[in-house]
Amino acid sequence: MHCYCLLAMTSEEIVETVKKALDEENNKKRKFVQSVELVINLKDVDLQKPQNRIDEEIELPKGRGRPAKIGVFASGELAFKAKDVADVVITPEEIKELAEDKKKAKQVAESCDFFLAEAPLMPTIGRSLGRVFAPRGKMPKPIPPDADIAPIVEKLRKSVRVRSKDRPTFHCLVGREDMPPEDIAENVENVLHRVESKLERGRMNIRSAYIKTTMGSAVRVI
Repeated sequence: MHCYCLLAMTSEEIVETVKKALDEENNKKRKFVQSVELVINLKDVDLQKPQNRIDEEIELPKGRGRPAKIGVFASGELAFKAKDVADVVITPEEIKELAEDKKKAKQVAESCDFFLAEAPLMPTIGRSLGRVFAPRGKMPKPIPPDADIAPIVEKLRKSVRVRSKDRPTFHCLVGREDMPPEDIAENVENVLHRVESKLERGRMNIRSAYIKTTMGSAVRVI
């Protein structure tokens, strides 16, 4: 049975925590716009067992602050449509080229936050690029060749990938420092709820959680 008791801390209190993480005491101004991250520490979870690990794709209700970059493996009509909405389009011929050039394959994997693939191409991608894409959490999500790709890409542009791997401490993007604190707080709540829902004991499996900017000090949420 899951325990959903996170919001003993109210939405207003989370907003105040975000504001504290963004204020000058904890976040000196930099020459670039910093990302805002949520850091989660788990407890009493055996992460050596893959089924206990967190690996979630979560749409942030207020977006990332800067849209995620999307790559699409596709051919024919789907590739044509993808060129209008995605950042990178990879054809079947290019899959073979990437398989023969590991350095370039790594560069492509790192160039995008998420990948989609025409479903029939998934076996080829797995064989050819799985060793590069899988460890990075970048294996493509399969879609039908006749799919309307625009709304799928639009959703991914506002999403983040939350992965614990085998470590109890992990983090994910929840916005940028130039976003309203209320928007960042809503994203934080959404991520915490999703993570809780995947833990056997819900909130009781979360030791602590912090909010911090890229270069700033961490401020405890729970």
